[in-house]
Amino acid sequence: MSKFNKNGNNYIITYAVIMTLVFGSVLAVVAMVLKPKQDMEVLLEKQNFILKAALGEDAMSSMTDEEVSRLYAETVVADVVKSSGDIVETEEASVNVFKEYKKPKDVRNLPVYTIYETEEKKNVVSYVFPVYGKGLWDFIWGYVAVKSDLETVSGVVFDHKGETPGLGARITDAEVQSRFAGKKIVDANGNMSIPYFEKGEGNDYSNMPQQVDGLSGATITANGVSSMLESYLLLYKPFILSRKK
Repeated sequence: MSKFNKNGNNYIITYAVIMTLVFGSVLAVVAMVLKPKQDMEVLLEKQNFILKAALGEDAMSSMTDEEVSRLYAETVVADVVKSSGDIVETEEASVNVFKEYKKPKDVRNLPVYTIYETEEKKNVVSYVFPVYGKGLWDFIWGYVAVKSDLETVSGVVFDHKGETPGLGARITDAEVQSRFAGKKIVDANGNMSIPYFEKGEGNDYSNMPQQVDGLSGATITANGVSSMLESYLLLYKPFILSRKK
């Protein structure tokens, strides 16, 4: 190899290293600058989902981000419980439900959001429970609001990572989610019995406390939602029973 070629190769390598360091530094700075904004967007989305599950789509549709944050601060108390029902001294903000989902059920940290009528926090409107599971293609998650009687679902909010548009992705539709409103998490004998999607769609289950009209063409996603609800809400059973006393 000639001295020219050797020096040329060294120059190219040095240039590549310098550019890698420069671009790496720029990307690190950009990520650092954007992270607070991204964290705030994630927080706002969570607050919006929690309040929407408890108060309904109509109540939240016209609210600004500032109004959502203020309402959340005034009316919501966040706790973390174990599957035993005991409240633990863990900051709710530090709990990542996806990471907890990967742990054995009996050691998971489980957030609970108590919604009050006013900022004096005297009268409970509902309790909101996060849920997490698997759909057809990827993870699904949501929030289930149960009225202060701890028996009646007041609302749900679902989201997904990769369900099929027009089919499984319909779990995000307000009309689909509204099918859970008024359903019961206990049966006529007072035992925990979680609402679930029936197979097929277009049927009337208005007089059936645990049965929910299903998703035509998206049976696997619907089954994933049903399994998710049962798996997670049963984890909250000791907490629910402790609040019903």
